Amino acid sequence: MTATGASEGVGARGAPVSGPWWWARRRSAVLDVVLAAVSAVECAFEGARFASGAQLPELVGVLLGLLAGPVLLVRRRWPVVVVLVSIAVIPAEMGGLLSTVGLYTLAASDVPRRITGLLAGMTVAGTLVTTFLSLRQDVLAQEDFQPPMWLLPAMSLALGLVLTAPPVLWGLYVGARRRLVESLRERADGLERELSLLADRAEERAEWARNEERTRIAREMHDVVAHRVSLMVVHAAALQAVALKDPEKASKNAGLVGDMGRQALTELREMLGVLRTADGAAVRGAAASGAPERLAAVASRAGAQATVQARSPEASEVAESAGDGGPEGGAPVPAAAAEADSEGPHLAELGDLVGQSRAAGMVVELSVDGVAEGEPAAAAGQRYAPPVERTVYRVVQEALTNVHKHAPGARARVRLAHREGELAVQVENGPCEGGAADAGLPSGGNGLVGMRERVTALGGVFVSGPTEAGGFRVSAVLPAASAVS
Repeated sequence: MTATGASEGVGARGAPVSGPWWWARRRSAVLDVVLAAVSAVECAFEGARFASGAQLPELVGVLLGLLAGPVLLVRRRWPVVVVLVSIAVIPAEMGGLLSTVGLYTLAASDVPRRITGLLAGMTVAGTLVTTFLSLRQDVLAQEDFQPPMWLLPAMSLALGLVLTAPPVLWGLYVGARRRLVESLRERADGLERELSLLADRAEERAEWARNEERTRIAREMHDVVAHRVSLMVVHAAALQAVALKDPEKASKNAGLVGDMGRQALTELREMLGVLRTADGAAVRGAAASGAPERLAAVASRAGAQATVQARSPEASEVAESAGDGGPEGGAPVPAAAAEADSEGPHLAELGDLVGQSRAAGMVVELSVDGVAEGEPAAAAGQRYAPPVERTVYRVVQEALTNVHKHAPGARARVRLAHREGELAVQVENGPCEGGAADAGLPSGGNGLVGMRERVTALGGVFVSGPTEAGGFRVSAVLPAASAVS
C-alpha cells in the first residue's frame, strides 16, 4: 500500500497499474498535473503580491510560488511533504489550493491518525496566527474602527477551522470508504479462493471415493470368483491324473468341474448385472455406493442356487419353483428370508464352503467353539451383523483358496470362536506334501491384502504368516459390538 492507501501494483478494482511512476491510472496522473499547474499559478501570483508588500523583488515571490505549487505532483506518494510545504508558505499567505488538497490527501491516506491530527492542528495554528496578524494590521490602519478584543481571535480561529476541517473530514470519509471496499474485495477474493479449494477437495474426495469403490468391487469379484475357479483347476488337475487309471473317479471329477464352472458363470453373470445396474443408476444421478454389498448378496445367492442344483435335480426344481413364487406360483418367498438372503454369505455357509474344498481332495477340519459342525451360529445364541459374518466367510474362503494354490495336498484346519465381545477365526495349514501335484494356479498377490482391508475396515485385527511346522496361518479377530440376539 502507498501512503494514500492505493496499492502500488494494483489500480482500482484490482486492475493492474497502467499509469506512470506512482500513479495507478493515467487519469490520476493527469488530474495531479492539472492541480499542480493551477497551484503553481496561484502560488506565483500570491507570491508576487507578498513580495511587493514585503518590499522584496517580485521575482523572488514568483520563484517561491513556482517552487511550492508543483509539490502537488507527489501528493499521492508523500502527502506529509505536501502538507509541510503548505504550512511553511502560510506566512506568505499563499498555497490555499495546496493546503486544501494536501490535507484531503493526507486524511485519505494510510498515514497514522495522530500524524494527520498533528499536521491539521499545525495548519489551523498557522492559519490562525497569519489571519490574526493580517486582521490586526488592517484594524490598526483604521483608527475609527475599534472592534472587541475577542473578535479578531474568533474570526482567525473560524477561518482556520473553515479552511482545514472540510478537507480533513472529507478525506477521512473517502479513506474509510476506500478501506471498506478493499476489505470487502479481499473478503470476496478469500471466499472465492476458499470455494475453489473446497471444489478441489470435493473433486479429490470424489476421486478417492471412486477409486475406493473400484477397489471394493474388484476385491468382491476376486473373492467370489477366484475361489470357484481355483477349485475348477484343482478338479481338472485331478481329472487329468486319474483319467486312465480310474474312469469312474475321472467322471466324478468331470462332473464337479462342470458344477464349479456353472457356479462361477452364474456368479459372474449376476455380478456383471449388478455392475450394469449400478452404472446406470450413477449416470442418472443415483448413488451406487452399495454395489459391493449387492455383489456379495448376489454372489451368495447364486452360489447357493448352484450348489443346490449340483446336489440333486429335485432340489433344483424346488429352488426354481421357489424363485417363481412357490410350487404353484402363488405363495411368494417370505420377506424375512429374502432379506436374510440378500445380506450375503453367513457363518452357517462355512460348512458348505469347507465341503467344497473337501470335494476337491483337501483334508479340512472345521471346529466351532460352542457350536457343532454344520450348525449355524444362531444355534448357540449368536448372530452378527452381515458385514461381520460376510468378512469371516471371505477370510476363510480366501485362506482355503490360498491353500489350494500354494500348498496342494496340505491339511487345513478352520477354527471359529465366539468370544465375549468379539468373533475370532483362524485358518492354518500344514506343509505341502511332496507327492501332491501342483495345480499351477496363478497368484496375483491380492488375497492377503484384501483380507486385511476387510478386517481392518470393521475395526478388527488381522495377522498372517508362516508357522514353525512349515505351514501358513491366517488369523482375524472382529469386534462383535454389532452382534444381535
